[in-house]
Amino acid sequence: MRNDIDSMKFRYVFGPVPSRRLGSSLGINNIPYKVCSYSCIYCQLGKTINLSIERRRYSEPILIANEIKSLLNKDVKFDYVTFVPDGEPTLDLMVGEIVNAIKSIANIPIAILTNSSLLWKEDVLEDLINMDLVSLKIDAILLETWKKVNRPHPELKLDRILDGIRDLTKVFHGAIITETMLIHDFNTFYQDLEEIARFISSLGVKKAYLSVPIRPPAEKWVKKPSEEELLRAYNIFVRKIGKNKIELLNMPETDKFQLTGEPVNYILKLTSVHPLRIDYAVKLLEGIYDDPLKAIKDLERRELIKLVEWEGQLFIVRKFTKSKDT
Repeated sequence: MRNDIDSMKFRYVFGPVPSRRLGSSLGINNIPYKVCSYSCIYCQLGKTINLSIERRRYSEPILIANEIKSLLNKDVKFDYVTFVPDGEPTLDLMVGEIVNAIKSIANIPIAILTNSSLLWKEDVLEDLINMDLVSLKIDAILLETWKKVNRPHPELKLDRILDGIRDLTKVFHGAIITETMLIHDFNTFYQDLEEIARFISSLGVKKAYLSVPIRPPAEKWVKKPSEEELLRAYNIFVRKIGKNKIELLNMPETDKFQLTGEPVNYILKLTSVHPLRIDYAVKLLEGIYDDPLKAIKDLERRELIKLVEWEGQLFIVRKFTKSKDT
């Protein structure tokens, strides 16, 4: 089985990766690099290079379903198939068709991690209806904070986005969770947190997650919230939403990665959407390469990846250039 999996090269699917929200998650990367409706200051993939709210066809549903089927045939285990691409997944017009294609081959829970910015579009809501879980980004309710943290496309309107979120909760029958990324001195003030918690409390969500940056952010000056800010946020959310629905995501992810596909392609696909600690990558490649660190350094020499230090850890980040890509 190992040799068969090692020979596979996937275009859209990556992982599985350990998810702090979803267990083991097989990712779908259905959007080209950094096509997004936001350019969040904390984004682990860097600044948005194509700020857009126009939905287009970016993927091939049948190819995605076939890649997932090939892993299922090799008995690769995962808890969710998750849309978590290089940009905002709902910009892809094929989202609904991808869901149908996956459901036609297997009964697998399907999730999407969206920044929520396009939920006011009726066709986006329709595409999400048949999913099992939707994770909504809600970093700010106050207009100026939203602009500073998420740096939205100029045509987006916050009131319209919030209405779209409410509309989804009225028609969606699966699980809805929210994620709020806390940034020091941006959205950690009392009024910001009160408004965010108040809004989320009106949605009836399964879980509300409070996150902090754990990978290199788009802007080097972004800082994690202080312990005081994190405690303030937690207490406000507990008071407004309920202790059983609040969870902190302030610890690093585990190293429980499953190597699927050809090793180099696996590393490149994974790090294009998910910067990876170098010690985790070395552990992944042990037993495949005599010198895993040398193999990683070779990818850096070929300008396929870059190594970024942040918070005392070294991360592998996919490097995209016009001349070198796979």
